[in-house]
Amino acid sequence: MSVKVTEWVTWVGKIDWELKKFHGEEYSTHKGSTYNAYLVRDEKNVLIDTVWRPFTHEFIEKLQDEIALEKIDYIVVNHGEVDHSGALPELMRLIPDVPIYCTANAVKSLKGQYHQEWNFHVVKTGDRLSLGQKELIFIEAPMLHWPDSMMCYLTGENILFSNDAFGQHYASEYLFNDLVDQPELYQECIKYYANILTPFSKLVDRKIKEVVGFNLPVSMICPSHGVLWRDNPLQIVTQYTEWAADYQENQITILYDTMWDGTRKMAEAIAAGIKAADAAVQVKLYNTSRRDKNDIITEVFKSKAILVGSPTVNKGILSSVAGILEEIKGLSFKNKKAAAFGTYGWSGESVKILNQILNESGFQVVHDGLKGLWNPDENTVNQCNQFGESFVENLK
Repeated sequence: MSVKVTEWVTWVGKIDWELKKFHGEEYSTHKGSTYNAYLVRDEKNVLIDTVWRPFTHEFIEKLQDEIALEKIDYIVVNHGEVDHSGALPELMRLIPDVPIYCTANAVKSLKGQYHQEWNFHVVKTGDRLSLGQKELIFIEAPMLHWPDSMMCYLTGENILFSNDAFGQHYASEYLFNDLVDQPELYQECIKYYANILTPFSKLVDRKIKEVVGFNLPVSMICPSHGVLWRDNPLQIVTQYTEWAADYQENQITILYDTMWDGTRKMAEAIAAGIKAADAAVQVKLYNTSRRDKNDIITEVFKSKAILVGSPTVNKGILSSVAGILEEIKGLSFKNKKAAAFGTYGWSGESVKILNQILNESGFQVVHDGLKGLWNPDENTVNQCNQFGESFVENLK
């Protein structure tokens, strides 16, 4: 299925309704995804990106329904990752001499993955490719989210093909932002930003200011995944600007794992103390072994502070807590506070370990933490309530 975007542009991508995990097993896609590719027809015809490798033959068959392959004059690769370029080897086998326009780093990426010497044309920010009545203007966007990433802008139509920026993993029978469920769309957008783009927030802010500085009118933003922004397209740019500025809401998130419910009881008692001290703050609790890690990370992104709990096991912490903290560390969250807690029976190292990891991850640890011996009794529960109250005070 192809979809006419404008008189000049046709969507020729693939909706992946069945996708559950992305980047191996690293990213959950509860709503599936799309691999967006675009065909621009002018005096010269250009294909912008392809699809993931499993859909190669379907993609090429449907592309041929739109245009004879030999009539494709140029191919633009905005990003070499395989979900964008997977169909390229088979396509280039059929039209081997068609020039590929991409960044210098994309040449390295494509050669490294496919081991082919295609007809590469390296472009930089400001370079233009004439299609006849219209032009493509290239804009390098390194680390959004790979070093090879770029965007391109179609003059006349005023379309920004934004690559991974402004996208979301969201499958829908509707291609455009104004036709889908808005809360669902927002949730997938913030999840995408939180889990993928957070480490590059300063670069996001810088790139947005650079693109705005070009004073190019934008009628539509067409990303590589999810829906296309045609209704008030700059709303997602405004949202990215907010998210890139050390974003936080009035929320505290409590992450924990538990062996025999002791640490869970502590988490719930701490939450009660927080609410007693501040009825307006939103408190969310997540068992890290039973809830989706990417959903949890999205809540951490939204939070002004987090608490992390684990019992002590073999002088360490539970593996689900260790795993998600390793991911959180890599995301380099800014302007967030934290504290640790956990039960123990013998040695009790977990709180110290958690504090160390939180410090290394860039959180401001505002409390030495709280340890509960064995199964929390009434006294320990009271201490947890007080701990939650004092944590709120430490946020002021």
